[in-house]
Amino acid sequence: METDIVSNIMNIRQRMAAAAERSGRNPADIQLMAVSKTVPPERIREALDAGITWFGENYVQEAREKIPVIGQNASWHMIGHLQTNKVKYVVHLFHWIHSVDRLELAKELDKRAAQNQRTLKVLIEVNVSGEASKNGMEPSQVLEFVRQTSVLPNLSVQGLMTMPPYSDNPEDARPFFIALCRLRDEIASENIPGVQMKELSMGMTDDFEVAIEEGATIIRVGRAIFGERHYQ
Repeated sequence: METDIVSNIMNIRQRMAAAAERSGRNPADIQLMAVSKTVPPERIREALDAGITWFGENYVQEAREKIPVIGQNASWHMIGHLQTNKVKYVVHLFHWIHSVDRLELAKELDKRAAQNQRTLKVLIEVNVSGEASKNGMEPSQVLEFVRQTSVLPNLSVQGLMTMPPYSDNPEDARPFFIALCRLRDEIASENIPGVQMKELSMGMTDDFEVAIEEGATIIRVGRAIFGERHYQ
């Protein structure tokens, strides 16, 4: 019998494909990430069995407990705010860091990745809306930051990430997604050595279709896959 997770994923993939078609894009160019914060390992395994390979975690302590249990068959992504003093725990757990927003953090990630003889893929988090409650860099600072980060040998800059202001109307997010896409294109046009600038991590349960229409390559979906969260 199909579980709710299996049917939820099927439904999301259908909606992804429709959004891609509306905007003349190939659905295969868009990655569905399951945001698994507060989700127990057995539910994560259900999503893994249903074909999800990318999982996003927000909290270092929770990830340290869950990732070793589930294993590295999945690609693990740190999507929450990352304190510099927690970097030593994340470099061997995560394949990607989506929330790089300051040089101090980038340098620490590079140092720890070198100690672990690995290269970390990173996204620069951008506060497109300018909200004080949001993490991320001001858009005007991002190009110079990418230049500074590009010379760190154990980091590979892959693109940008953002989170628009909360709204009941998905359309309200569209200007912020458009702005991030334009910023990505501006930085990509600089052809900075070692910088990919292919990825746009944007769009969540309530607005991922709009994000896809505006160029998202990674959408971060939790509630629509796993149901409402149960915080302890």
